[in-house]
Amino acid sequence: MRTFLRWIAFFVIAPGAAKAQQRILLAEQAGQRIALADVATGNIIWEWKPSLSNVDSAHWKWFSNPSDVKPVYEGKYILVTASGGGVALIRMADNKTLFYAYAGGNPHSAEILPDGNIVVASSSGNYLTMFQTDTLATRPGTYSSRIYIDFGHNVVWDRKRQLLWSADRHQLKSFHYNFDCMHPGLAPVDSMPLPGQQSHDLFPTFDGDALWLTNTTHVYRLNVSTRQLLPAATPQKDIKSISSGPAGYPTILSIPQEQWWTDEVRDTKDNSIFRQEGLKIYKARWLVTNNFSYPPGDDVKICPSPR
Repeated sequence: MRTFLRWIAFFVIAPGAAKAQQRILLAEQAGQRIALADVATGNIIWEWKPSLSNVDSAHWKWFSNPSDVKPVYEGKYILVTASGGGVALIRMADNKTLFYAYAGGNPHSAEILPDGNIVVASSSGNYLTMFQTDTLATRPGTYSSRIYIDFGHNVVWDRKRQLLWSADRHQLKSFHYNFDCMHPGLAPVDSMPLPGQQSHDLFPTFDGDALWLTNTTHVYRLNVSTRQLLPAATPQKDIKSISSGPAGYPTILSIPQEQWWTDEVRDTKDNSIFRQEGLKIYKARWLVTNNFSYPPGDDVKICPSPR
């Protein structure tokens, strides 16, 4: 237990932490892995691959070309998707994969729901997949259901409103979750039109009741209460991911240099925050807590399946 607690103190970023503690989660496709980069040293200090975890070797290909990584459960766990079709919930302390499944359709993002179930957005499949998540049984076979969404690239839980948000090709949509642990499902609530095409990243800002939204030509900040959408003071074109943090943390961007990847994470003023030659970074996220989606002190939820 003491070793685990020391690990948590080392990796999890508290508000107001010094620059020496700033760390970035990377969906890194050159190494087919999730990596943790230390800003102060410029080094990769942790990684996850299915081959280094308890994922069955028959399913390693599900995690080819990692497409997103999100810190969940107070930053002690990460939620991962990959274009190979997989989604996984991983405990960072020991690389254990608590749950994984096959969503297919080129997954680009996932979200943890209040009861521990998981929803995945698939871009070429054009659907959201709901998984009943039993962390006591790390098997690929599990209950799932789907709902259509055009160009599914993102999904975010809104704790305050108890809604799920997803921006499709040109609309922002909200969904009601049925809170049925064993048979999770979604129902549409409403939608609003979005400027531009092909919404890509949708992610909570660290401060305030707002969401970052990127598409092929712009980056916006959405005030969720008023539904006001304002251009953000960032580079605008083809931003794959955007992530902000507490005071002292610049807002960081993943901007492709070749096709859809980069070897560098930059901030909104075009400063280099982290770079390592040869990497193929698709998305980059600060390892910080997300209070827009999850309550303080959030811990792993278990949705038990029948035995």
